[in-house]
Amino acid sequence: MSDTNHGTGLSRRTFLGAAATVPLAATGALTLGAGTAHAADSAYVMVYFTESTTMLEADYGLHLAVSQDGLNWTPLNQNAPVVTPTLGAGGLRDPFVMRKQDGTFVVLATDLNGTDWNHDSVNIHVWDSTDLRTFTGYRLLKLHDMTDTHSWAPEAFWDPGRGRYGILYSSVNSSGHNVIMVSYTTDFRTTTDPQVFFDPGYDIIDGNLTIGVGGVNYLYYKRNQQLVGARSTSLNPGSFTPFSTPVAHGGTEAPTVVKSLTSNAWYLWGDTYTPNGVFYVWQSTDLASGTWTALDQKLYTQPLNSKHCGIHPITSTEYANLLAKWGAPAWNRLKSYNYPARYVRHSNYAARIDEYPFDPFTDSQWKLVPGLADSSGVSFQSVNLPTRYLRHYNYALRLDTNDGTSTFAADATFVRTAGLADSTWSSFRSYNFPTRYIRHFDYALRIDPVSTAAERADATFRVGY
Repeated sequence: MSDTNHGTGLSRRTFLGAAATVPLAATGALTLGAGTAHAADSAYVMVYFTESTTMLEADYGLHLAVSQDGLNWTPLNQNAPVVTPTLGAGGLRDPFVMRKQDGTFVVLATDLNGTDWNHDSVNIHVWDSTDLRTFTGYRLLKLHDMTDTHSWAPEAFWDPGRGRYGILYSSVNSSGHNVIMVSYTTDFRTTTDPQVFFDPGYDIIDGNLTIGVGGVNYLYYKRNQQLVGARSTSLNPGSFTPFSTPVAHGGTEAPTVVKSLTSNAWYLWGDTYTPNGVFYVWQSTDLASGTWTALDQKLYTQPLNSKHCGIHPITSTEYANLLAKWGAPAWNRLKSYNYPARYVRHSNYAARIDEYPFDPFTDSQWKLVPGLADSSGVSFQSVNLPTRYLRHYNYALRLDTNDGTSTFAADATFVRTAGLADSTWSSFRSYNFPTRYIRHFDYALRIDPVSTAAERADATFRVGY
């Protein structure tokens, strides 16, 4: 959430799963801390909402995506919401998901529809779910009695010393600037003891808590459009001290710390605070160091137009069940290997790679269908202009209407191969000019012979979402 209209230049974010000591009967293992998960976890779920540059994809319902590595994501339900708020402002921002002590999930979200920054609410949206396939008990939850302020970016954590859950959120209290507040609950139906959790003496927002890493708890937040960390050996309000080196990519908000389930790596996700909806990721192998290194954009891909995500570990069974329930998209996007901020799209019927985000975002969505000339190959059907396909003409790729001729079919058919620059990616060889591959040149797509390392990189793409 961006609160720039409130004069702070700050914004909001959600969290990675707070520590949940899940009963053995429910899961077969114990959670060790935020993001480390119980032993059965092998995948991740993400919750988010969507916006785009012209707000063509502004949707303030609850969206879900899944991932097996926590870096590359499959949007569910065709990137449409799985549930939409009906109370309060009638929309959400900044959703958060956590597995509770009993093994079920709770979803929290800011009560705000779109960019109506004048809507101040003492409430947040809450859903219960046993499996993230059904959502029950929808309600508003009151967090405090303060007036003329907000309750942004709610995130929850289990506080074993208090035997209660804490709910973190951003509000302006008597200090006159945004602070991280906490209210406590046992059931996510009523709350008590609202108080300041963290106030370093200046405007902050978007608290994200990671618990119990080497006996230390880490709180990441946004200050001056940068992501900064504080730490404490307790969960007591007022006990956290800033310590980390700030990171940012332009104006950045919404920190989310995610632990790899297969290595000692930690990932820090951050979101641009404009409606563009671009995430950047930093990596660390030592949270105690407070230093992060920017991750190559080749290594991660966010759900299309996603904003302000919350991420939590899930089991392989939950991962498979979510895909079975909601389905993977019927379309793909193609990401450039050597310009990983750019995606294949059509513009004025010409094919090119442009930097995400852009509208119409549907220009970058493709159905990879059986090849028109040979079903063992592939053709690229436009999602938003479905009578048109990518085809080469004088070696340049363009989006043309299928005229039903054998020439068009051959021009629009390609053989998918292992990526010429990286075998885990893909390259596409022309069906009727088999010495030529799709590659970009000055950002325009064409078919060319490929021989050098630079040309192989130009001809390599990631087929994802």
